[in-house]
Amino acid sequence: MTLDVYLNWFQDHMLATVVVGLTLVLIYHYMTERDTGVKLSKRYRNSIFEAQSKVFLNATQYLISGNKDLAIKEFLSAVDINRETIETYFALGGLFRSNGEIEKAISIHRSLIARENISEADRLRSLKELAVDFDKGGFVDKAIETYKDVLRINRDQYEVIQSLCRIFEDVEDWDQAYNYRIMLSKVGHENQAETISHILVQKAKTLFEKGEFARCNEDLEDAFRFAPSVSAKILRLRLHLTTGNMDQAKDLLIELLKEHPMYTSFIFESLSEGFKGDDDIKTSYKARFDILKSFFLEIDDSELSHSPSVVLTRVRLLKQADRVDDANAVMEAFMSENSNPSEVMKSEYIKLLIQLGKRDEAVNQVEGLLENFHQSLTKHYCSNCGYNSDEIFWRCPQCHEWETIQFRWKV
Repeated sequence: MTLDVYLNWFQDHMLATVVVGLTLVLIYHYMTERDTGVKLSKRYRNSIFEAQSKVFLNATQYLISGNKDLAIKEFLSAVDINRETIETYFALGGLFRSNGEIEKAISIHRSLIARENISEADRLRSLKELAVDFDKGGFVDKAIETYKDVLRINRDQYEVIQSLCRIFEDVEDWDQAYNYRIMLSKVGHENQAETISHILVQKAKTLFEKGEFARCNEDLEDAFRFAPSVSAKILRLRLHLTTGNMDQAKDLLIELLKEHPMYTSFIFESLSEGFKGDDDIKTSYKARFDILKSFFLEIDDSELSHSPSVVLTRVRLLKQADRVDDANAVMEAFMSENSNPSEVMKSEYIKLLIQLGKRDEAVNQVEGLLENFHQSLTKHYCSNCGYNSDEIFWRCPQCHEWETIQFRWKV
């Protein structure tokens, strides 16, 4: 199992795991206190242990049944029985947080930090829990500062750095996101090159939209040094179109199509975003983009002509240019060479036949299509978590992973 799988399992079973751990801690405290001269009678120590054991057993049962409110009540009872068992407070804070009672969780973890008789390890743990409270409660600035406080005490905190990466990527602070990804790669000893490349591309894209093309190119060069990601190549293609480097644009388009034919539609959707600033630059960009589309439509390459994504993109671009006969010729060539085309290819072919007035042929095609028809809901989805969207995303809004986008043609 990978580290991510272990982490996900722990998060899903965190409360039950904490309860088991607490029970073991209670046993440990009971055994040590018995022999360390604590000035309590044996009967009293036994009664405390038995009472707490019963509380934790009840809390475990409530957690298993999904009743967090009753579990919280049991933990509060444990606190009343013995206020020195710090694990009880951690469990209670975690329960309040998971139950959406963020203010109560914050109060508990702050009280632990303020204790005089707490170990430094427990104080650091309390600080981390407080940062998570702020994070889960949507107090972004406080979460950032508290996570940073943890790192000031101990920089080797993988999960804390990972949380800061997520937050800065969410708020699109790409400079800070870059810095913490670099830190994460050092602490976790994991290759973050692909993700760092994406972050630098996002930073470069911000500069591109502002018309700061020289600085945009500098960040883009840095992105390529980490990894030649697809997003980096597409932005470079947009930059070539903006600055008029048409030969480089054509070469880069061919490279992208050869390496990632499935991205064909995505590439042209991204290029169609163009430049959103100066009107003169926008006009020039559109003219160059039209030239690049014409170049794409004229590419004669047997490898590319067998890619459904390339063929569909050509067909739709030809239809947009009112070249329906040419679109039909491209589609018929593909259909004749593929005995079992996808539903999307069939439906696109039917649309062309109807548009050309070939009703009988269209009806024949429809009969075959309806036998196994499934309608696509969105154009894109995340291969990691299944998130669906018609919007282009390099970083999944749901699971926050980079470059997990997959494509499907909407019927």
